Amino acid sequence: MLTDEQTDALIETVRAVAKAEILPHFRNLGALEIDSKSAPDDLVTIADRAAELAISKAVHDILPDAAIVGEEAVSADKSVLARVKEPGTVVIIDPIDGTWNYANGVATYGVILAVIEDGETVFGLLYDPSYDDWIMARKGQGALFCRADGRREPMQLAPPPDALSDCFGFVGMYLFNAERQAQLAATLPKFRRTQTLRCSCHEYRLLTQGASQFCLNGMLNVWDHAAGVLIYQEAGGVARLLDGRSYSPAMRKGHLLTAASEPLWEQLSELFGDE
Repeated sequence: MLTDEQTDALIETVRAVAKAEILPHFRNLGALEIDSKSAPDDLVTIADRAAELAISKAVHDILPDAAIVGEEAVSADKSVLARVKEPGTVVIIDPIDGTWNYANGVATYGVILAVIEDGETVFGLLYDPSYDDWIMARKGQGALFCRADGRREPMQLAPPPDALSDCFGFVGMYLFNAERQAQLAATLPKFRRTQTLRCSCHEYRLLTQGASQFCLNGMLNVWDHAAGVLIYQEAGGVARLLDGRSYSPAMRKGHLLTAASEPLWEQLSELFGDE
């Protein structure tokens, strides 16, 4: 069971590492300090690698029995991902979510951290280094918006608009194959606006704040979703795969649909179609 002291230590670790390893490189990266991984727009920087190493080291001290799964560690060794399915405590780290934005000087990036116990997410953190604030949740204890001065505000979703034409949503079209992109594109005029931030951290933050009413995502990287799904559900949101299955951090395939209410989720799932 994760204690309050351990939770606070994890948060303070992320804040300290962001200050030491992430912020100094923002808008200050040389060409040789940015690499591509699986595609030209799938980037990694020296800040990603340094931040993940620093957070991982601190996690070992805070939770010595925990396994650690970092995005960059998985990029280097795919077998690391199998730790998510193991019993016990697993800490998931995305050292810089939205690296493309970060590398191009756009301040829409963040740090995501989740703690999984026996396959279930029990703690999630969505941290914004630029403003030193974060959204967090512990399983069964609600979602909180937290500021550097110590203020903590409970978060609860308001009912979404009645009409789809008044809804805002995130749809990551580039995460779907060409056939599905064409199908989804035909649905987009039904909404007020759809977009993508290229950053799961800030998409989940805006979803939880009620600024957007839904998100359809075609990739289930655990570092993108474990924390955000818990936080969104703790604020009253609905998150399931498009085929109706409950989300689990161990899942690798499927399309994840989040929505601000059960009726909206049902309406959207029918509109977007099943798997």
